[in-house]
Amino acid sequence: MTRRGLLKWLGGLAIAGASVGTYALAIEPGFLLRTQYYALTPPNWTPGLKLRLVLIADPHLGEPYMSLGRWSRILDLANSLEGDLNLLLGDFAATHRFVTSRIPIADTAHAAKKLTSRLGTYAIIGNHDWWGDATAQSLGHGPTLAERAMEDAGIPVLENRVARLAKDNLPFWLSGTASIVALKTEVRGRFEGRDDLPGTLAQVTDAAPIIHLAHEPDLFTQMPPRVSLTLSGHTHGGQVRLLGWSPIVPSEFGNRFAYGHIIEDGRHLIVSGGLGCSVLPVRLGVPPEITVVDLTG
Repeated sequence: MTRRGLLKWLGGLAIAGASVGTYALAIEPGFLLRTQYYALTPPNWTPGLKLRLVLIADPHLGEPYMSLGRWSRILDLANSLEGDLNLLLGDFAATHRFVTSRIPIADTAHAAKKLTSRLGTYAIIGNHDWWGDATAQSLGHGPTLAERAMEDAGIPVLENRVARLAKDNLPFWLSGTASIVALKTEVRGRFEGRDDLPGTLAQVTDAAPIIHLAHEPDLFTQMPPRVSLTLSGHTHGGQVRLLGWSPIVPSEFGNRFAYGHIIEDGRHLIVSGGLGCSVLPVRLGVPPEITVVDLTG
């Protein structure tokens, strides 16, 4: 290779790197939005029961990447998907240092009142909702500001709680647990959970199928076969995901629960790639998504 050829090659490489960086820092996290579909018949499911679940995970609202205006447009798209249930899977506020303007959780919850579906909207609370609440951290328990805001907006929050619902006279249970890394400790990188999976499932009083909401997918390792389907967010698909592999995943199990539909020992887990960002406002190969799950018996 000649000197001129080498310089041209290096220049092209630099331009390509800058282009990828611009895409990952601005285009994919700030402008793209896809709808990711799954269809399955989970175990212990009632024959004839058909449900469409619309999952909205990890919006991490904050300027400039996730404004209230963008949040409102996402909610409009969610409504157009005609779900039987809208499920908000937590982490409503952006906490990374690149936020230029923070959005009050009350405004986020108030906007979510526009969600419509046959069986309503339910929520759980994410780890960042806990971490950003100084009072909850000090007291060691909730309700968090996020939980109060959602409840004030008429959206039930399933923090270690269950709800019995029915479609076409066919019942099912919706259960949810609190974050497994809710409270920061004095040891950096170590957290305490406020989840109570056994106590939550003990509230189920009949044999109808259970859909469980767990913000962090790591709780799936404790999920009993009685639960038909677990739904999680939290990982953002790693935010960078290439060829089905994410170099960094906020999970003790790495890529095992990073993204998608996971089946282990006959148990089913779906991890949404979510909408927003944490730590760094970067997405590459895993654009923001609304997740739609169609369940049939």
